[in-house]
Amino acid sequence: MGTDRSAEARERGRTATGASALPRASRVRLDQPRPARKRLLPEYDPEAFGRFSERIARFLGTGRFLVWMTLTIALWVLWNIFAPQALRWDEYPFIFLTLMLSLQASYAAPLILLAQNRQDDRDRVTHEQDRKQNERSIADTEYLTREIASLRMGLGEVATRDWIRSEFVDLVKELEQRRSLFPPEAASESDEGDR
Repeated sequence: MGTDRSAEARERGRTATGASALPRASRVRLDQPRPARKRLLPEYDPEAFGRFSERIARFLGTGRFLVWMTLTIALWVLWNIFAPQALRWDEYPFIFLTLMLSLQASYAAPLILLAQNRQDDRDRVTHEQDRKQNERSIADTEYLTREIASLRMGLGEVATRDWIRSEFVDLVKELEQRRSLFPPEAASESDEGDR
């Protein structure tokens, strides 16, 4: 009897806390989304960043960029050669200019690659849609070909105007041959005798 009571108490404990006997707060609910985790890195929208990189890549590939870059470098070099000594910030080997151009190139290359990857993804989707459209067109063409073939087969059994004419010509020829074999007078004389 003592064991029955302890079993009942355990059963009541299970029903109160759930089948796993874990506290309710620590159980994972599968019917609800998980709460957002705190991240150390800032979040960003990949699509917005991709659009930004495409705009930069488009600008880097224009003549306007080349003109502005050439003017900037020319002014940089001319200023650091002909400006008063106190106002120059980059002397003759132009190390700072080289650093700035390297920095610009190190950022431009990944941005251009990102823009190319996005364009490749768009091209892949477009090619897939074109392939599916081609498959549908081929299927439609095959269906229409089968339909035309069945119509031709059906028309082969239909009497055409030319076929009817040829049949009439054959009948007329056959009638003329019978008339030549059996003249009309002979036929009328034999009929009168039978009556």
